[in-house]
Amino acid sequence: MKFDVAIVGSGLAGLSVALHLAETRKVAIISKRALLDGASNWAQGGIAAVLDSGDSYQKHMEDTLVAGAGLCDEAATRFIVEHGREAIEWLIAQGVPFTRDPTAELGFHLTREGGHSERRIIHAADATGHAVQVTLEQKVRAHPNISLFEQHVAIDVITSDKLAASGVHPGQPRCYGLYVQDEKTGRVLTFEAAHTVLATGGAGKVYLYTTNPDTATGDGIAMAWRAGCRVSNMEFIQFHPTCLYHPFAKSFLITEAIRGEGGRLLLPPEAGPAAGTRFMPMHDSRGELAPRDVVARAIDFEMKKRGLDYVNLDISHQPAEFLMEHFPTIYARCLELGIDITKEPIPVVPAVHFTCGGIVTDLAGRTDISGLYAVGETACTGLHGANRLASNSLLECLVVGRSCAIEIAAMAPGETLTLPAWDESRVTNADEEVVIAHNWDELRRFMWNYVGIVRTTKRLERAQHRIALLKEEIDEYYRNFRITPDLLELRNLVDVAALIVNSALTRHESRGLHFNRDGAISRHAGPRRCPSV
Repeated sequence: MKFDVAIVGSGLAGLSVALHLAETRKVAIISKRALLDGASNWAQGGIAAVLDSGDSYQKHMEDTLVAGAGLCDEAATRFIVEHGREAIEWLIAQGVPFTRDPTAELGFHLTREGGHSERRIIHAADATGHAVQVTLEQKVRAHPNISLFEQHVAIDVITSDKLAASGVHPGQPRCYGLYVQDEKTGRVLTFEAAHTVLATGGAGKVYLYTTNPDTATGDGIAMAWRAGCRVSNMEFIQFHPTCLYHPFAKSFLITEAIRGEGGRLLLPPEAGPAAGTRFMPMHDSRGELAPRDVVARAIDFEMKKRGLDYVNLDISHQPAEFLMEHFPTIYARCLELGIDITKEPIPVVPAVHFTCGGIVTDLAGRTDISGLYAVGETACTGLHGANRLASNSLLECLVVGRSCAIEIAAMAPGETLTLPAWDESRVTNADEEVVIAHNWDELRRFMWNYVGIVRTTKRLERAQHRIALLKEEIDEYYRNFRITPDLLELRNLVDVAALIVNSALTRHESRGLHFNRDGAISRHAGPRRCPSV
């Protein structure tokens, strides 16, 4: 399988790179499930960009830096913010049906979310990611230079070191492609590519409760780490404050925009005499519009203090017509579950939502290995720092995705080699696959209990010990038995879990999303570059 560019992942970052390159390059998109099964398709709120004369790049930058708790890279933040408008204009040109507002300067409705000082979130009702992904999916499926490989899971990238171990000695150290398993047949394919782009999204499934889809198993981060790339800021795992609390609602997010449009967080009836109390102003002067890390910790505090399973998010004071127009997806889904958001509050709990750290890259997606790139949530450009500002993630996918494509298009074709086929001559079929399910469940449970919203050094050390034992067992399983998609995901998750815990133990302060009771609260003076593992 020979291509100019192999892209792993079919979210907004991956599709953006593909469409910007496809006119001049032969591109493969490798998707673990169907193209629309990633996190981008689930994004509700929108995309942050300066689109109104009352707003400014400086304001957007300042909001991002404040939310990032002093760990944002200023140059990266400026670059991404200043290229926001052209990214949105590109999506509009592709035909994305953003919600219109004839009174607005650009003609589209802008909303506001936590941490933003202005209305700058362009959206398609409350299903922005779906609208964007469906539009771009149609483009990539129709393009003759793009080949799609759905239900194919990446195993590992092929680097000079791996080739040398197989007796092949390339002329220069770089990435030459990757191994990929066809989930339907079990066959392992070798993809030869001058440029390999990791756009595999985040790692939310390393935790028991997450808003992420099942595909978010940290594949790109783990593959790059095993290949020798630096990884940064993995301790900063963002918990979205408001995931729907309901036994039949799997990972259903209640968008930040609900709070942006006046939603209030209240104590539920189980709080006794305090029921109905609005508690956010007691935690932060910004109330419900405080950054996500602040709101998530406040909810966690109230739940633990009062023994609650959830808190309420109330937007019922807004007109019913307004809610049905602006939040049709949430309105319909809640109504299916017996909750009428126009008349009653929504029960919510925090859940893992976004991986702020990742593979260290520059603003063209370049990693430490020549020929290997990373874009989107799997990468760490320095934009998010210690806490991502709402709706900056899709913006980063678009801006860095385009920048990565420009970088690749400007380069001469890389060295090509005949790569060795996948060798499974010394492995057998697994004897007890229940081991995988058991280890997966154990990992996600102790990550939730020991490495959650509020941490302690003792809990982190317990998690580190458990991970070491699991990793030894999983590595032995990987060496002796034929691979399966479940085993590959578990292998990646345990590597990512180790990175999260080791990074958390290395940071001897509480900053942003990393809150350790044993560490001093950071009083940061200003932004600085992220440290790396």
